[in-house]
Amino acid sequence: MQQIISLLMENKPGALMRVTGLLSQRGYNIESLTVARTLDPTLSRMTITVDVEPNTRTQVIKQMNKLINVLQATDVTEGPAVNRELVLVRVRTTQQNRTAVLKEAEIFQARVVDSTLEGFALEATGDPEKLDEFIDVMRSYGEIEVTRSGMVSMSLDNKKLRLSPPVPRGAAPEEALELQNAEHQ
Repeated sequence: MQQIISLLMENKPGALMRVTGLLSQRGYNIESLTVARTLDPTLSRMTITVDVEPNTRTQVIKQMNKLINVLQATDVTEGPAVNRELVLVRVRTTQQNRTAVLKEAEIFQARVVDSTLEGFALEATGDPEKLDEFIDVMRSYGEIEVTRSGMVSMSLDNKKLRLSPPVPRGAAPEEALELQNAEHQ
């Protein structure tokens, strides 16, 4: 069963390798992985779609939360969340089919990002099932080439991430530790 995991993590070298290493060590296949910086350049948001057994889903989240650089791992598979994927499709088609391709693209709310005499490059976003349908429809008009981004997900849960406040610049390590301990008491 596919599990969608959203991770908030420090934007540091090796962080991605730790996450993927944990999954590969346990024999889980990563179906898709997307990662990018957040508004805070020191943090990244990662969305992983992984094939795991339903009875091990909570264990995977617990293991992710123990990793260095991971601030929060959340299972967004069944909770309220917005899940989207991007697909780029290049379709080579005949002159007679060009209008039909454009109409189909409009139905799927895809937009034309490039047009040549041979065909179109189209961009569509949505849930994976909708994009699978879009690809199948475009395949009926001619030769296609497909590139998919992988899933991105945003939880709609009201849970807030609880992080320690930033340590003031120039604070000595002892002062920083005292500030953090005072926050936790």
